[in-house]
Formats: sequence, C-alpha cells, structure tokens
Amino acid sequence: MAARALVSRPTLRRLERGDLSVSAATLVRVLEVLSHADDLNGIVEHDDLGQQIADARLPLPHRPRTRGLADDL
Repeated sequence: MAARALVSRPTLRRLERGDLSVSAATLVRVLEVLSHADDLNGIVEHDDLGQQIADARLPLPHRPRTRGLADDL
C-alpha cells in the first residue's frame, strides 16, 4: 500500500493513526489507491470538526480601547 501511494511505511502508519501532520496530498494519494478519491468531496462537505478548528484559528476581533476613570485624571 505504501509503495502504491508513493509514501513511506511510517507515513502510512501515521495516516492510519489519524496523525494531523500527514499532508492532504498523501491522504488523496492513499484514497486514490483505495479507489475512494471521489469520497473526498463528501468528507469535506460535512467537516464540522475542521470548521471548528478553522474558526478557532481566526484572530479575535479588535476592541477599541475605552476611556476609563484613570484617563480622566
């Protein structure tokens, strides 16, 4: 399987364990070897966890500094 997907065995093992350091390109090649590349669209369409992770990485909105009592003194 690793040879057909053009990846090393350790990389394939990391992918099987769900290691997020494996590239998307590697995932696509493995899916192609398994004849499941067409399933990728369905996975991406309903990726709630991926959306939550992407949302968490967004910068927080900038709040303008408000004047306080110390500013008036």
